Amino acid sequence: MNHQAPVYVRRSDDAWLTVVYYHFFAWRGRRPFWAGLFTLLGGVPIVYFPYADMRLGNVTLAMATTTGSGSLIIGILLMTLGLALWFQQSIRVFAGVASILLALVSLPVSNLGGFFVGFILSMVGGALALSWVPGSPVEETAVPDGGAGKAAAMAGNPHGIPGVPAPRETETAYASETTAHADGGRNSAG
Repeated sequence: MNHQAPVYVRRSDDAWLTVVYYHFFAWRGRRPFWAGLFTLLGGVPIVYFPYADMRLGNVTLAMATTTGSGSLIIGILLMTLGLALWFQQSIRVFAGVASILLALVSLPVSNLGGFFVGFILSMVGGALALSWVPGSPVEETAVPDGGAGKAAAMAGNPHGIPGVPAPRETETAYASETTAHADGGRNSAG
């Protein structure tokens, strides 16, 4: 998630396309979006290839098999599970296991799982669904003493920049030509 994105964007603050983008970004962050997308896309080639007719010049290649209904059922179930992952996050474990099982069943039933494309996409989507865990909100700690805690935290750092190491006690804060000699011959580079 973009750490610079505002939490809530109002329509009056920005252009409508930016508002839609931030709302989609926030919506996507609260659910197993990529698991649902891979599972949804995994069902498409499983449904498509048994019913597709491809033309190569004057030659028509038809992949129609006797298991076309099985391919249709497996593909539609995978697409439904992908949509369910987006809108019902609580069934992510069931949807993950079901999409992995349907992907495995699609190997013998549906032209090698949509020529391995649908099989791989569904397996990745199921694995992502099983591994996704909802994030816990970060609680901000409030300073009750009006900022005195911040001053105490900066006391050890004279420059006041958090995360930047300060000079040691025996070193001078500012470098000059005589710094190495003043500090007993030690280099003050860090």
